[in-house]
Amino acid sequence: MYDVVVINKTSRTFVAKDEIFCLFEGALHNLGSLNQHYGLSKGANESVLVIEAYKALRDRAPHPTNHVIGHLDGHFSFIIFDKSTSTLLVASDQYGKVPLYWGITSDGYVAFADDADLLKGSCGKSLASFPQGCFYSTAIGELRSYENPKNKITAVPGTDEEMWGATFKVISRIT
Repeated sequence: MYDVVVINKTSRTFVAKDEIFCLFEGALHNLGSLNQHYGLSKGANESVLVIEAYKALRDRAPHPTNHVIGHLDGHFSFIIFDKSTSTLLVASDQYGKVPLYWGITSDGYVAFADDADLLKGSCGKSLASFPQGCFYSTAIGELRSYENPKNKITAVPGTDEEMWGATFKVISRIT
């Protein structure tokens, strides 16, 4: 059984199941086919789908994380916290259409929000836009591009005049 809370009427949902919590904002264009792939009902929303995809990764791991997230077609950002494993998984679509910001608080915690103003006071210069087309996983321990996971992601420090502590650039690796 899922606990579903719609935070706003248009595009943000929160779902909790089996000590896995998912906050999803946006919309998936291929929700129907993904629901079918994961054996979900036609009425399952994006948060339910993302939890089921995460559980498949965690429990069966048939595909790498970038492969699963790469199949999400739409405009989105989401945060999953798995209490049973203390794992965090965060992702943003390849176009960055749904804003997501992150930073390090003064007491050393990673914080996320869809509104930069919410993080300004607690994160200071560590505040940055979450890079589009990327995911962050505490299980993997790093930020990666899900479009091409072999590409390197580097932080480019902001100037003293800029609000942002850094911007992130995906650099193609030549093999």
